[in-house]
Amino acid sequence: MSKDAACGYRDFPGRRWLVVLLRAAHIAGVVGVGAGLLAPPAHPGEAFVLLMVASGVAMATLDAWSNPVWLREYAGLSLLLKFALLGWFVADEAARPLLFWGILVYSVIFAHAPASFRHRQPGRG
Repeated sequence: MSKDAACGYRDFPGRRWLVVLLRAAHIAGVVGVGAGLLAPPAHPGEAFVLLMVASGVAMATLDAWSNPVWLREYAGLSLLLKFALLGWFVADEAARPLLFWGILVYSVIFAHAPASFRHRQPGRG
């Protein structure tokens, strides 16, 4: 039995490449939304918003399916905070440029933090 199987991690053939493609789509959506914010009066097209949201939700769904404790780890909990920030982004047009950069930096930090931190559960060391 592999280490991943022993800890309840689930996988399927091609999952890694699917995640790579979803990340690429997500970044394309983020860039499209950012371009719309940074080049007024341009507006991020609905296609970019849909691409960003759909790919992000798909990645989160795969992470939650693959690792059943993911939402109890810092990685999953950080996504809940990111959703709250995205809600603020949608509701407060004046704050969007600052929130865009804040969410972007926050996301990159969590995406590239050491796995030993991202996959730690609060209160468990």
